[in-house]
Amino acid sequence: MREVSEGDPIEIYLALDEAQDPDAMRAAAAKKLAVPVEDLPELRVLRRAIDARGKHTRFHVLLGVGPSPSNDEWALPHPREVRSPIRVVIVGSGPAGLFCAYELARHGIASRIIERGKRVQPRRRDIALLNREGLVDADSNYCFGEGGAGTYSDGKLYTRAHKRGSVRDVLEILALHGAPPEILVDARPHIGSNRLPKVVTALRERLEAVGVEFHFESKLARILEEGRGRERRVWGVELADGRSFEADAVVLATGHSARDVFEMLDQMNVTLEPKGFALGVRVEHPQALINRIQYGADAGHAALPSAYYRLAATVEDRGVFSFCMCPGGWIVPATTEAGAQVVNGMSLSKRDSPFANSGIVAAVEPADWEAQGFDGPLGGVRFQQHIERAAYEAGGGGLRAPATMMTDFVASRG
Repeated sequence: MREVSEGDPIEIYLALDEAQDPDAMRAAAAKKLAVPVEDLPELRVLRRAIDARGKHTRFHVLLGVGPSPSNDEWALPHPREVRSPIRVVIVGSGPAGLFCAYELARHGIASRIIERGKRVQPRRRDIALLNREGLVDADSNYCFGEGGAGTYSDGKLYTRAHKRGSVRDVLEILALHGAPPEILVDARPHIGSNRLPKVVTALRERLEAVGVEFHFESKLARILEEGRGRERRVWGVELADGRSFEADAVVLATGHSARDVFEMLDQMNVTLEPKGFALGVRVEHPQALINRIQYGADAGHAALPSAYYRLAATVEDRGVFSFCMCPGGWIVPATTEAGAQVVNGMSLSKRDSPFANSGIVAAVEPADWEAQGFDGPLGGVRFQQHIERAAYEAGGGGLRAPATMMTDFVASRG
């Protein structure tokens, strides 16, 4: 008999038909611990994952002792009334900008967020025009606007990186503002493009309520600085409409697509260092095919979500891997520039599209684009633009993505 202790997770497996049955969960825990069911304390789910490695798909569950924390206990401490004057300017209202303002507000530090794009609702109309007519608004699209790129392109919340510690606090903040509580226990948490706009709006409204300022359709034109050498310092920002804000600190949370900001920093002689990135294509398959491959005979069971996959290989000393795999999802146009073609993937919360898609990408390093004649700290950005414009031309314009069968692509045909 194993003693039940509060800090010792209980590992169990549940059949698909048992997944939503509390009695089955307690029976499995009692069997694992070799104790009568009636001797078990209250249990809560710590983590839930799908295990499809064996003949039959099942759920792998970690249980903890005691009740689940109430939402009043999530994401403590909460933001509090901030102190004036505002001396921090945050450029960008994507995840980095929002969570920067949130963390500052936890300490009572006031901040002002400036965002080139629009709020959630008017941004939705610009994205509809982008999807329907191929009209690109350079400041309001899938990348720019309230909440950043994630607001209308999926909301996956898992990461391969664990060096920075637990992301539990981030998940609790999102759940506190309307994300489904299941993200706190699911091994691959997901919110969905239909739910994220409300979550992002709720986050902004909480921050506004404690004194954080938001300025939408407010594009950074210039970072204001003074002094030279070691005495050089930033003292504010100037916007494209002529307004300016003083600041003791300016946080650039602009995302990877704000190329004009990189240009600005280069012109200011700020030290920029090129880094490698991943570049590739997006592949689309019938979701039913992925379900059969992953779940086998259990494909179609009501307890199973649309299946995902992850692929990784090393080819000629270069990493090649799947990225941003979207079960039951859609491919969307993600360019921020006219005459360029970029695609991304997204899923709604139900992930009920008949298609699955994923990026299949290869690692590229500065030496790769330098060999193509793209030099300097922004050589990688120029290389990206070159590829995006070539993709636009290959599709015949109008944001029609060039496409081919995967078998032909692998065989270098067409």
